[in-house]
Amino acid sequence: MEPKKIALLAGALIVAVTAAFLARSMFADGAAPEATAAAMPNPQDMPHVLVATKSLPVGTIVSADAYRYQPWPKELVEEAYYIEGKTDAEKLVGSVVRTAIAAGQPVTMGSLIQPGDRGFLAAALAPGMRAVTVPVSIQSSVAGFVFPGDRIDLMLTQSVPGGGDGAPLKVAETIVRNLRVLATDQRTDAMGEDGKPVVQTYSNVTLEVTPRIAEKISVAQTIGAISLSLRSIADSSQQLEEALASGEVEAPGAGDATGEKTMLAAIATRPSDKRSTYSTGADVSRYQRSSVPGKPVDDSAQATVAAGAGGGAGPTVRIARGTAVTAVAVGSK
Repeated sequence: MEPKKIALLAGALIVAVTAAFLARSMFADGAAPEATAAAMPNPQDMPHVLVATKSLPVGTIVSADAYRYQPWPKELVEEAYYIEGKTDAEKLVGSVVRTAIAAGQPVTMGSLIQPGDRGFLAAALAPGMRAVTVPVSIQSSVAGFVFPGDRIDLMLTQSVPGGGDGAPLKVAETIVRNLRVLATDQRTDAMGEDGKPVVQTYSNVTLEVTPRIAEKISVAQTIGAISLSLRSIADSSQQLEEALASGEVEAPGAGDATGEKTMLAAIATRPSDKRSTYSTGADVSRYQRSSVPGKPVDDSAQATVAAGAGGGAGPTVRIARGTAVTAVAVGSK
């Protein structure tokens, strides 16, 4: 082979090898970088912050199941948070929510108000509501098993005298329903130092009511004795059905989940002074009355009227002409 051709082939081979090397280097430099997994922080090394386990609207009395500690990124921790090891969470039971807290959101020191602090009771009241105190006895207060945060009905027991000499009518009437208990005496929580409910007797109960119901309770205390009737937690569904049937509330449209939740919450927390029920003495014993005793019959007056009407024993009508009153037998001319 001629030296010239050999030189050309060698040159072409060198160019091809150089191009291949450059192409390999170019593709290697442009390749996507390898993803490396970032090391997750150990939850045990993260600060644990107090968060709400459920939605806490304004005025909610905090219970032990309303919050828990949860790991929280260290760089997101604020000074207003309750941090495990620096806070005694048991002392927060009985506090009142001053600003609404969403489920999973950290509980801040400014969002709660402690019992004994100024404005505590006012913070516990829902907008437009009032607080009234009712005196009770150990028998009329469900033996001390009514705690702050429970819901109760109020019953009025009274004796209604009539015009006769018979025994007065004994009657008990449920005058208001679904009232929230704010405090018993001056106690606003149901837990002891060990975190367990403590049953204690008390002589006064503070209730959350509407202005109209507050007036009714004030009058009821002058009429007879007030008793408490503890409501079940499961009563909300029955009360909703009654409210829908009576037209007090309107059902939301189909598929409106938000409207349904709003309606259920409104029914569950709304006091009611309608559809009162009652029981008389006759409902308990056959020897008791079922109505107010009537006035006694005045025999002398009846005889006088009969004589003036011509001795008839039938019904009469008394006709007044100026100052003169005449008794006329019905059917006479």
